[in-house]
Amino acid sequence: MITDDQVIRLIFGFKVRYLRLQKGSSYQELAEITGLSTSYLNDIEKGKRYPKPDKITSLATALGVDYNYLVATNASKKLQPIIDLLTSKFFKLFPLEEFGLSIEKTVELFTQTPDRVNAFISTLFKIARNYQVDEGQFYKEALRSYQDMHNNYFEEIEVTTHEFKKYYSINKDLPFTTAFLEEQLYELFDIKVDRVGLSKQPNLKRVRSYYEKNAKKLFLGKELGAAQENFLIAKELGYQYLKIKDRPFETTILKIDSFDKLLNYYKASHFAAALLMDEHELTSDIKGLARENSWHPDLLLNLLKKYNVTAEMLLQRMTNILPHHFGLEDLFFIRLTSSKNLTTVRMTKDLHLSKLHNPHNNELDEHYCHRWVSITSIKDQQQLSKNSRGSIVADAQISKYWQTENEYLCLSLASEGYLDSQSGVSVTLGLLINDKVKGIFNFLSDPDLKYKEVHTTCERCRIEDCESRVAPPTIIDELESQDKMVSDLKTLE
Repeated sequence: MITDDQVIRLIFGFKVRYLRLQKGSSYQELAEITGLSTSYLNDIEKGKRYPKPDKITSLATALGVDYNYLVATNASKKLQPIIDLLTSKFFKLFPLEEFGLSIEKTVELFTQTPDRVNAFISTLFKIARNYQVDEGQFYKEALRSYQDMHNNYFEEIEVTTHEFKKYYSINKDLPFTTAFLEEQLYELFDIKVDRVGLSKQPNLKRVRSYYEKNAKKLFLGKELGAAQENFLIAKELGYQYLKIKDRPFETTILKIDSFDKLLNYYKASHFAAALLMDEHELTSDIKGLARENSWHPDLLLNLLKKYNVTAEMLLQRMTNILPHHFGLEDLFFIRLTSSKNLTTVRMTKDLHLSKLHNPHNNELDEHYCHRWVSITSIKDQQQLSKNSRGSIVADAQISKYWQTENEYLCLSLASEGYLDSQSGVSVTLGLLINDKVKGIFNFLSDPDLKYKEVHTTCERCRIEDCESRVAPPTIIDELESQDKMVSDLKTLE
């Protein structure tokens, strides 16, 4: 985390470097004029030093500005967007080092082409304001980029999980029972599980878990299933064993106020997934699944039973395993939530590795394509749940995206919503189909595997005679109207 003093030094150094470059002066030339050493000037520009008043006066005179301009935390219109970024909370809290960046190199980059950088930064700030991008959303996107940068596989967490089991002699076969995990939490870290406290507070009905560090209690929601409890207890084991201090104490973070807190939340979750689904055993199971010549829902449903995990845990865990152990890096993961009868559908989580894939979040009140297996699986689950509560639907589909060459193998699992059996939730893992995917998954050749042409939203799609359309192609209509106007204008003489 960058301190306020560091920010002040960075702004001062940024101004000095920008003004020096504008004058076309080298370090040596500025040193001769001011009497300061080149190494001292270099440290100033990098934000490592903040000079005394007499040296600031010398610098101001040499650079052709007044003293107050150099020490102020504002600047001319041309430089102000960069100053705004340097003083923003995002910049102070954003862990540049986690992304392999240094503060000095970042500021140096800003001063090389300030006009273009300023325009870019101004655009980002305006988009963030216009679309109400808040701090929490920023950190979530940063975490997704961080996961993408590492192919969503963190070897140190995998190794730590193995060390945890070895150190505490945990040799029990999978799946771990809830009672066993609860026992480990108490014996190893003196933390008790309480399943009553949250239900006593009506306002906390939707909170799945909360850790009270003073009482050393992990409160669990009343309506949780065994797989959900297992994950939450395993995640708390992760927090404790990893000795994570900067962390949220509730399941779903109510206020994301730092990237580190969100990253630590992810690390504990990764630990839990690695504990409940050993990477080598799951890798072997995925190989077995991929060797099947025909698709069947039990290929996924059997894995849920074997590891006693939720649908989301399983498919998210596969996003760790597939890039690292199979070399499949072009993939996405999405979670959709739906109201009864699919009247509203929202994407509440998405992860893209290697690039931004075709299915993506849309916050413009458009309607997601109802040909997606993510949506048809929810529809099938809601129909099934009329007779069988708590059922899970597994489905697969090859999705060919309209007007592109991209085809994805999509594996989807759908279940009823938490605390609301009338709503639905689906999670989908999508793999961009290439030669490597074709060589691994035999059932891609299954003639009974569903194949559908799809798009992102109805508003942007012109697939003819679509039986699943829920909104007219208004965006396409507007674009075609604009193209027609341009074409007609060219005919004028």
